[in-house]
Amino acid sequence: MQYTFGLIGSGNMGGAIVRAVSRTTKDGILADHFPQRAQELAQELDLAAGDNETAARESRYLFLGVKPHLMGDMLSAIAPVLAGRQEVPVLVSMAAGLTIAQIQDMAGRDYPVIRIMPNTPVAVGQGVVLYHTSPNVTQKQTQDFLHLMSQAGQLFPIDESLMDVGAAVSGCGPAYVYLMLDAMADGGVACGLPRADAVKYAAQTIIGAAQMVLTTGKHPDQLKNEVCSPGGSTIQGVRTLEQRGVRAAMMDAVIAACEKNAALGK
Repeated sequence: MQYTFGLIGSGNMGGAIVRAVSRTTKDGILADHFPQRAQELAQELDLAAGDNETAARESRYLFLGVKPHLMGDMLSAIAPVLAGRQEVPVLVSMAAGLTIAQIQDMAGRDYPVIRIMPNTPVAVGQGVVLYHTSPNVTQKQTQDFLHLMSQAGQLFPIDESLMDVGAAVSGCGPAYVYLMLDAMADGGVACGLPRADAVKYAAQTIIGAAQMVLTTGKHPDQLKNEVCSPGGSTIQGVRTLEQRGVRAAMMDAVIAACEKNAALGK
């Protein structure tokens, strides 16, 4: 049997990706080091479940959802299966720090590879997916891949040399936003808001602010200034954030994540 896609590694990121892809097609097979995890996710999403070898043998697009330090052993184990196929699969790697050339070397052959860096909001169709294709990925394969991922959110082609820093912004970014959201809600609770309400208000505010940037095309600093009335409460809040170094801390977080991404491939 030939599946449109397969996934090896059904953890948080792999699970988020397959939730998005399964909204486009149910023609997929899931595998994981812990078979029960793949089986439970497959049952939830009405997909097939199997082992790594079956996914490698029978998937046109094989998503590799294992950690970077486990990728070499996993690809080495399925390399004979991949080499024995008549139809060459497209390998889709989401491993931070690992280049296309490294994936091909680990797999033992110059397979077509699409390197992606998604973030977890792809699970609800609001993600960012950065992608770069190897030269031997055909235009049709790229188009079919973009169709597969069309329910994930926004997909952006990126030069592979910028993948690590792009991942530090969009791939890691949800964690920064969740931290900020939680802190905003905590402040509301400290001033008397029920927690459930504070979380909803903070979450919708972040959604709305982000949509303002995307819709208006205005620089975030300009939009910030439009909220800050002279002598008002907002500018006092912004002043406090600047005093506490929130802007510098966020920049440092992105830089630290970028440096870590680069180190994962060494």
